[in-house]
Amino acid sequence: MAGHIQDRWYKTEPGPDGKPVKVKTDRYGTGLRYRARYIGPDGREKSKAFPDRQKRAAETWLTNLEADMSRGQYIDPKAARTTFREYAERWLAALTTDPTSRAAVEGRLRLHALPYLGSRPIGSFQAEHVREWLRELEDVVTATSYRRLIFDAVSSVLNAAVDDRLLASNPCRARSVKAPRPAPTRVHPWSAEQVFAVRKGLPDRYQAMADVGGGCGLRQGEIFGLAVDNIGDLGWLYVRQQVKKLRGGLVFAPPKRGKVRDVPLDPEVSAALAEHIKRFPPVEVTLPWLTPVGPKVTHRLVFTSGASTALWSNAFNDQAWKPALASAGVIPPRDKGKRYTAVREHGMHALRHFYASVLLDAGENIKALSLYLGHSDPGFTLRVYTHLMPSSEARTRTAISAIYRAAYGSCPTPSSNPNASSTA
Repeated sequence: MAGHIQDRWYKTEPGPDGKPVKVKTDRYGTGLRYRARYIGPDGREKSKAFPDRQKRAAETWLTNLEADMSRGQYIDPKAARTTFREYAERWLAALTTDPTSRAAVEGRLRLHALPYLGSRPIGSFQAEHVREWLRELEDVVTATSYRRLIFDAVSSVLNAAVDDRLLASNPCRARSVKAPRPAPTRVHPWSAEQVFAVRKGLPDRYQAMADVGGGCGLRQGEIFGLAVDNIGDLGWLYVRQQVKKLRGGLVFAPPKRGKVRDVPLDPEVSAALAEHIKRFPPVEVTLPWLTPVGPKVTHRLVFTSGASTALWSNAFNDQAWKPALASAGVIPPRDKGKRYTAVREHGMHALRHFYASVLLDAGENIKALSLYLGHSDPGFTLRVYTHLMPSSEARTRTAISAIYRAAYGSCPTPSSNPNASSTA
């Protein structure tokens, strides 16, 4: 046994004849009688109390605990009483990722996990608790894709709790727990007519954004962060920073996942940028780098607000982008006094999809496209855009036909081949 059982109602003292006898203690008849005591893996004494007539249960508990320690599956009962809220806050504080991603995860947990799961002891989590929470989450968050992000954040916290031996297994991985699965969607790129119609609907100072997005594949934040010195003289655009929202402010930061890259700059796009810079000279904008308290960095931005400041995505989308979509017939016009319809697939990311579709249609390979888009894995690029690749059926038929023509002079028929079998 890993420890011993202490009977707190009795103690042993020498009797009149010198032999040990049991006598009642001051605790007799009150409180929990038995205390199972043991030394944990950290070298500290730990214990758990049991009521009267449950000495056998205390012994069984110690035996199971000894088995858990020998298998490396020991969980400190006291540590397991830490609430999900307390542990999640410690987990977030130690999270090693970029500040924007950390803020996004923190927001998902704070808004959609802690109100439901925050007070539950981390060691008490069972699959049923996760199932109940997911059911409640459906009533609050309609977008399956966002529910999946929230679920993944909770699962990450519980994974860490398993690693820290506060939890035996992650209930999010239980067979009975069905993680939210977003419906598979296909990218439907805009036509060139739509791109240029949206461009025409943008305010003059923003029209060249459509050229950078549709002609170079930059993300919205990368377009907002484009500086004049990122435009090369030899037909290249250097993607080195973006403008990001973080905790109510704007910062300069590397591109997504730190993927700085060089993108071919078409002469037409280069000319459009030159004309834009001539009409709207670049403005020096100073923002902190990476975090709100980071070092100040100054860039001469190509695109800024009318007040010569860095652009906020929410304001730009509501005041410039969505009106342009409506003017091009991409989304319905808004009713008086109401906001435009929120259509996620028609955000500025649609320009990247257009860029990808044009390159694939022209025969560009997936590896090069992945590099230009700043993806970490060409496999991801392939999964997103494979349906846009030109069909290989005609090339396959042509290649096979060429082989047969070389052998027979023309494509053979069953009757022209005397050795052909009558069965398949």
